[in-house]
Amino acid sequence: MSGSDSDREEYVYVLDYMPSGRSSDRASDEPLIQGLGTDGFTLLEVVPRTDADVTIGDRVYVGDEERERVERVKQRIDYDDLTEGSKTELDYAVEDIVEQQEERFVEFFKEAGSVTIRMHQLDLLPGVGEKIRNTIIEERKYEDFETYEDLEEHISGFHDPAGVLVERILQEVRDEDVKYKLFVR
Repeated sequence: MSGSDSDREEYVYVLDYMPSGRSSDRASDEPLIQGLGTDGFTLLEVVPRTDADVTIGDRVYVGDEERERVERVKQRIDYDDLTEGSKTELDYAVEDIVEQQEERFVEFFKEAGSVTIRMHQLDLLPGVGEKIRNTIIEERKYEDFETYEDLEEHISGFHDPAGVLVERILQEVRDEDVKYKLFVR
């Protein structure tokens, strides 16, 4: 489930900014941003413009149009390529994205379907067992959930749906033996 059909990110959440590049990359001293895509949760390294004002936590445009603060997207990276600072900031970034895109993620609960004939997408969420899964599936026939609060109010025993999503997204980004990806490209 992603917010767009394209595999390319439009925006990245800045996880770390290295004005002199990676210390391990002696061949290059160009400034570098490590970021998390706000749509497909893609981890990217981005080269900012020399005059760009960039701060950890910023959302910067990396799409195909004119980029104000980014010169180019350097490469896609894996979780293990992140700096310690990026790894620390990752949790906050995912929390912010899930909070800011509440409509998108509530839609997931309304539209989630089967992964296989024996497994539902809701089964892949941490802490969602058979009872909660079945209640969500049943209640969405009658309720039009619009917020995380709506989900909590109508699904008995289902607490902190945003936190459940954050936990799942972090598992997928870290690639912790995740066979099926719901949110990460």
